[in-house]
Amino acid sequence: MKNDIFREITPLTQHDCFMIFSRTKDKFDFPLHYHEELELNLILNAPGAQRIVGDHIDAITDLELVLVGPNLNHGWFTHECKSKAITEVTIQFHKDLIDEKLLRKNQLRFMRSMFESAANGILFSPETIKQLSPRLLTLNQKNGFDSVLELMSILHDLSISRNMRTLSDSSFQKGLVNHNSRRIEKAFEYMNNNYDKEVNLGDIARLTNMTEVSFSRFIKKCTGVSFIDSLNEIRLGHACRMLVNTRYSIAEISYKCGFHNISNFNRIFKKKKGCTPKGFRESLSGTRTFI
Repeated sequence: MKNDIFREITPLTQHDCFMIFSRTKDKFDFPLHYHEELELNLILNAPGAQRIVGDHIDAITDLELVLVGPNLNHGWFTHECKSKAITEVTIQFHKDLIDEKLLRKNQLRFMRSMFESAANGILFSPETIKQLSPRLLTLNQKNGFDSVLELMSILHDLSISRNMRTLSDSSFQKGLVNHNSRRIEKAFEYMNNNYDKEVNLGDIARLTNMTEVSFSRFIKKCTGVSFIDSLNEIRLGHACRMLVNTRYSIAEISYKCGFHNISNFNRIFKKKKGCTPKGFRESLSGTRTFI
């Protein structure tokens, strides 16, 4: 259903540098979506599949490498693709993976420019894909700091590559509105650190030296999302991580993420993700690595 746009709550946490997901499949089944993280998506052997990025729609060839910026609608669909062995490597990383001050240094100016252009989505040339796909395909074989250095090197090489082109005429920003409020940062830091416990509006209001009514209005104005929805999204992000990376039962994950009613957890998860927790876990057959 391409007209339905989901906000993806990725399993990536603030303690991770990036996540890499590799798999071979015979169709595209993830809906049109957006998320706060940047995403680098390599797709091989899927000619005839359809790409949607922002307001851009096109069929792809057998070599596809796209960088998608934060909160930009995107998705790939089977369309006319008849391949039964599609290779997909997805790398997601936070927009602050590289500090803004560092990006302003002369040596990183091309990378900064690339990240800015990613707000509209960037398609890289076949020559660039041929050059860098072997490194992207083996990135999950590296560990720790070496993998971070390799990702940085790949991003740099992409930023100085030739014949890249932007895809969408406008960024189609969705989801959270950008904010620079220290109060909001403190509130989200507290919720991230205590998502598995009882967190109520009074706790957050006191933390930010505001009344409950004032903070409710403030967080909705700054982020476009209510306090309870913000807390639920944080909890669902951790739940997604556990569904991918652990063998805990659905009930255990529900409890560990602060949902003490599994029916409520299932209902909220399906509303936000478009599928049940069980369906989410089953759909992600492949190798996910968190760095």
